[in-house]
Amino acid sequence: MATTSYAAILTERNLNGRELTPQNNSSPKYQIKNLNFWYGSHQALFNIDLSIPERSVTALIGPSGCGKSTFLRCLNRMNDLVEGTRHTGGILLDNEDIYRRSLNMVDLRRRVGMVFQKSNPFPKSIFENVVYGPRVAGVSNSAVLQEICERCLKNAALWDEVKDRLNQSALNLSGGQAQRLCIARALATDPEVILLDEPASALDPASTARIEDLVFELKRDYTIIIVTHNMQQAARVSDQTAFFFQGKVIEVGPTDHLYTRPQVKQTEDYITGRFG
Repeated sequence: MATTSYAAILTERNLNGRELTPQNNSSPKYQIKNLNFWYGSHQALFNIDLSIPERSVTALIGPSGCGKSTFLRCLNRMNDLVEGTRHTGGILLDNEDIYRRSLNMVDLRRRVGMVFQKSNPFPKSIFENVVYGPRVAGVSNSAVLQEICERCLKNAALWDEVKDRLNQSALNLSGGQAQRLCIARALATDPEVILLDEPASALDPASTARIEDLVFELKRDYTIIIVTHNMQQAARVSDQTAFFFQGKVIEVGPTDHLYTRPQVKQTEDYITGRFG
């Protein structure tokens, strides 16, 4: 069956020194408990229970419309912007409920950065894109903003490509560069978590590889949750994988176990391409 190809991918990534294991075995960064979510009368998520380790990569896989992106947007309450939504259950970030009344939404969005499927650089210079968040937060010192810009572009593996044109429009960047710029912009607010919603789906193979390499580097300092339809990509980049289907988590576990020894036949059928 097709899982042998995933076994080869998992073996190759480890031979390349890319062992994918959580670097912090303390309490989870996120704990999701019996989460249900509705758009109006339509229920999109059902009884989600999921633990997300700190400083690791968790991949969310499953067919289109299965609830992956809805779940991802629950983690920083982006769904609050959609009229008529509601939820039950809890989402704990560092053991604190992100839906509590006393929550500071600005602080939540600072702690939990997000990069969308389609790169969305602002119609500003590369420099102003990166420092947009710190400026909004009140940082005005030019030297500090310069340091933030350089640090974040380096962390996003983009500095060497743009360091001589920081004052040029970000709209002139290639697709892969623009997506890495969006990652740098997310890093500029010093988040703890980075949410990636199909970050490489519109990119060519070379740009996709650079994004995947970047994910490996970033997980040293950040908790990363990535939605992807690319099964090989999930196998390459993630420590843990959760398989979603029709708004439910069917199976979750370490990526190497889930891809080579799934416990649920529905998971095996999806991974091996029998449906989806």
